[in-house]
Amino acid sequence: MKLRILVVDDEPQIRKQLKIGLSGYGYDVLIASNGEEALITAAQQQPDMIILDISLGSEPDGIEVCRQLREWSKVPIIMLSVHNEDKLKVKALHIGADDYLTKPFSMEELEARIQAILRRMATAPGTNPQAEIRVGDLYMNLAQRIVTIQGEDVHLTPTEYNLLRLLATNPGKVLTHRAILQKVWGPEYAEMSHYVRVFINQLRRKLKENPARNVRYILNEPGVGYRFVDIE
Repeated sequence: MKLRILVVDDEPQIRKQLKIGLSGYGYDVLIASNGEEALITAAQQQPDMIILDISLGSEPDGIEVCRQLREWSKVPIIMLSVHNEDKLKVKALHIGADDYLTKPFSMEELEARIQAILRRMATAPGTNPQAEIRVGDLYMNLAQRIVTIQGEDVHLTPTEYNLLRLLATNPGKVLTHRAILQKVWGPEYAEMSHYVRVFINQLRRKLKENPARNVRYILNEPGVGYRFVDIE
């Protein structure tokens, strides 16, 4: 079955180029020209991935569309923008985007980003399908990709889940920023340390970490990386 990708951009020429290019790679391409159409199409067609321009020329813009999608969907989202500022990239990642591409870009680069996300979504080789992890109020079932806190489901994007799985399956082990990027995102992301910081912060929020009550699952190793608490 073909992977179904929803392309959201207010520029007709960009939509045409992406539809032709992605179709050439064998994807089934859906098109939306504004935020409202994107939300409706995503709900009705359930795409496997969304390529979403940040500046859509009308409300809701791409940031708001991504935020609303994350209220109910884990679909991978690649954001597009003509701007290359780190603050905008961080904002896009913080509200739930899985990746960010600056215009102009080649179809080869976009395809590489798509494939990187698909690799992250795949189950890690060698994972024990029966493995369960329990520490404090956190519970993970690696076979069913279930995460709960205090018995309540934690809704994670594929990238957030893969990052948590990497940390949780290496309890007590310090993982460097570079190692995390290479294992979760891929070798082409080895220098993008801001990705790790943003997603670690999102995980901490969703896991309800509270340093004041000594509730911590992900620990900092300043200047080096992060480690998951030891599991007794």
